[in-house]
Order: sequence, then structure tokens, then C-alpha cells
Amino acid sequence: MTYTFRPLERCDKPMFCAWLDQPHIAGWWGKAEDEWDLVEQDWNRLDRPVDMRIVEYAATPFAYVQSYDAMAFGAPQYADLPAHAQAIDTFLGDPAFLGRGHAAAYLAQHSDALLAGGAPMVVVDPDPANLRAIAAYERAGFHKHRVTPCEDGDRVQVMTKSASSPQ
Repeated sequence: MTYTFRPLERCDKPMFCAWLDQPHIAGWWGKAEDEWDLVEQDWNRLDRPVDMRIVEYAATPFAYVQSYDAMAFGAPQYADLPAHAQAIDTFLGDPAFLGRGHAAAYLAQHSDALLAGGAPMVVVDPDPANLRAIAAYERAGFHKHRVTPCEDGDRVQVMTKSASSPQ
């Protein structure tokens, strides 16, 4: 499977918000309007530290992924990682794509592209209770690093993938 990662656009707001309202995303991400406000804040930053993308398969959008320098926001869960490691946040929004291997496949493709582009490591930090996400990350080549508090005190499962990681 090959995926396209096109830039998120303002016209994507209805789709983005509808995805966040899906039951399979509830509890893992914030309220749709609050998350969109964060997107707007990132767009309005002059340094544009977050690369926000819509993931498409066969020209059908179904997921969102953003990547950024893991050190850009002072997240304590990433403090021990190499400089210029890239962090990923993502969700598979369209429920028609669940349970078909798409999440692991697009995560592998995207993280491999970040590594090929020079990132020494790609990192993610799902909630330790989000077993579905953790399994998808593992299938995409990520490995559990440690469970630790993040900036708001919630515990996260830090997972890493590097070019030298066994697949």
C-alpha cells in the first residue's frame, strides 16, 4: 500500500472535526474544536514547527498525521532522545479504514521518510492504555522505550524508531 501525505488545509476543517468526533478516537484526543484551534495556532506561528498532513489512500483521505522536532515544545518525555528526533502525532479518522492494516502501513511509510530525510529517530507517545495504537506503532517498526509523565503529568508510552532499529 502506498499513501499520499498532502498538507492539511483550512477547507479540511469539517472532515478533521468529524473524524475527531468518531467513537474510536474519543478519549485519546481532545474535543474537535479545541484540536482545530491548536492547528490554527500552529499555522499562525512564524516558524511553522509542525508539519500537518492528511493521509490519503487511492485519493481518499482517511487519517491525519503531524510531525515536528521532538525538542521544539519542551516535552519532558522526549528529553533523553537525540537532537533533531522527529515526533509524530496521528489519528486514523475514517472508521472504514480501521482493522485493515492501514495505520501501521502509513506510519511505517511516513516514519521511514522522516528517517530517510535525516531524522536520527522518530518518536511517538501514545497513552499506555491505547493498546490499539501501540500495536499499530509496533507493526510500523517502533519499539517501547519507557512509560513516563508528559508535560501535563499524564503517563505516556514513549516509543522510538531509528534507521538502525530492527524491523
